[in-house]
Amino acid sequence: MSSTASAPNFDSQAFLAALTEAPGVYRMLDATGALLYVGKAKNLKRRVSSYFQKTGHSPRIALMLQQVAAMEVTATRSEAEALILENTLIKKLTPKYNILFRDDKSYPYIGIGGKDGGAAFPRLFYHRGRFDKKSRYFGPFPSGLAVRESIELIQKTFLLRTCEDAVFAHRSRPCLLHQIRRCKAPCVGMVTAEEYAADARLAELFLRGKHADVIDDLSRRMEAAAGRLEFETAAQLRDQIKALQTVLHRQYVSSTREADVDIIAARVERGELCVNLAMVRGGLHMGDRAYFPQAPADATAAEILAAFITQHYAEQPAPARLILSPWPVDEVPEGISAGPARNEMERAWVDMAEHNARLAVAARKQARTRSGSRLRALQEALELPEAPRRIECFDISHTMGEGTVASCVVCVDGAMKKSDYRRFNIEGIQPGDDYAAMRQALTRRYEKVPERTQSAGAGMTAAPDLILIDGGKGQHAVAREVLAELGLDHLLTAGIAKGEGRKPGLETLFVHGRSQPLQLAMDNAGFHLLQEIRDEAHRFAIVGHRARRAKARSHSQLEDVVGIGPARRRKLLAQFGGLDGVRAATVDDLCRVEGISRHLAEAIHKQMR
Repeated sequence: MSSTASAPNFDSQAFLAALTEAPGVYRMLDATGALLYVGKAKNLKRRVSSYFQKTGHSPRIALMLQQVAAMEVTATRSEAEALILENTLIKKLTPKYNILFRDDKSYPYIGIGGKDGGAAFPRLFYHRGRFDKKSRYFGPFPSGLAVRESIELIQKTFLLRTCEDAVFAHRSRPCLLHQIRRCKAPCVGMVTAEEYAADARLAELFLRGKHADVIDDLSRRMEAAAGRLEFETAAQLRDQIKALQTVLHRQYVSSTREADVDIIAARVERGELCVNLAMVRGGLHMGDRAYFPQAPADATAAEILAAFITQHYAEQPAPARLILSPWPVDEVPEGISAGPARNEMERAWVDMAEHNARLAVAARKQARTRSGSRLRALQEALELPEAPRRIECFDISHTMGEGTVASCVVCVDGAMKKSDYRRFNIEGIQPGDDYAAMRQALTRRYEKVPERTQSAGAGMTAAPDLILIDGGKGQHAVAREVLAELGLDHLLTAGIAKGEGRKPGLETLFVHGRSQPLQLAMDNAGFHLLQEIRDEAHRFAIVGHRARRAKARSHSQLEDVVGIGPARRRKLLAQFGGLDGVRAATVDDLCRVEGISRHLAEAIHKQMR
């Protein structure tokens, strides 16, 4: 249910008289219809009334209320629905008086699972994004580094495989990880499914924080192995226990509780707003992550914390407890346990989070100062009326025409904005034609940008202030042709050509509107910014190209044959030493493999040719 109140002078009393007491979301608008604020409430009538019946509001809230000319409400079935709707509206509409937190990407997780032939021997893997029902996930972790460190520890201790299912299904001999004792080589049957399942179960217990259960289980297995005089196995189990105890001793410090806790500290310092989130999972401190909200300058630390909790835990599961600094914090969502530090260990965690918040603020200020000076130097070098706020750079990557990928990286206010990066898989061109690849990438990027648009805006609908092309005069000419065809020939472009011998520092710029190429001094700060953006576009293109090429090469032609599953594929590859051997085999040769009928052999022979 939705209702709206609107008048030149907002009549709050009349609006409140008809307002429901159900949970829901309210929206405040000014006289022009612009959105001022979005909020949620367990009881809409009571919450909205508090704005107009109470006094002593902060200057920011008082100023906002003076501008309210209309209000809209949407009643929901529960407070949880109101929380989700509020979070969606804030992130989509960015109201002027709300505090907004934006995540560039999702949190990473550790996954354990496998498909098809690998299901009996689940793999350990790094994961971001949607969950697969065939795997189990543990996290979230504050950073990719925390995930990789945990995977390395688990790999050393429990020797689980980390290879992709396609690689696992086609191996005929152990890989290097088995030789350095990082995997038990289940791909070639060097461990039974039961033994491997026991190790996977212990790894899951460890990830859930059940460290004592893991160590007790390993201790029992060690004693049993010693009793059977299997001293080598007992020694391996002893080393596993020692490795785990070393990690736990280092991480726990003075706490032995297997707790899941988030420590959140807000910092307001000279106009800079920062929230530092530290994660403790199963008693282990996993590290922290700093957030910088979009918020009014006079927002308080308590208001910032309340906004963070509301938005963050609408999308992430909340741990058993939140430790907040400063405290108290109003409007903690129902079902979330939050409070101040209660003991010496928790106070130490809070001190660490506050210290890291201060460091993050200082680093951000320093980065902004550096970015500003580099943008001003670039503005002067290119003789622009103002510094380019949004810069986009394109590059092409392929191997002899195979797996062509174009990258588009984005720099906003002198800092790389990874959430706006894009890759384009190039199709339908002559292999190795970089000009055609660049034309396709630029067309796909800018065909939806309105003609004569200004740089105001965000994401892929925004027009950049400067377009960089990693290439020389020819590539730059292609870019100008594409923009002219799209009605965007007013946009500034520059081609950045590598110098003699591709030596850094000798690059040449082909700038639109200049008759002669431009070569900036090697110590020019603006030139350093262009190099950084160009190198990032190159890196991003190469990563995309390698992933596309690997995906194409990891696909086996045998997978397209009806009746050939993982077990038969392994037998064929083992019998003939790989795909080349299968391709060279005759129908009679194929029939000699166990489980391959003549009909199936003929299908394989036809498919491989």
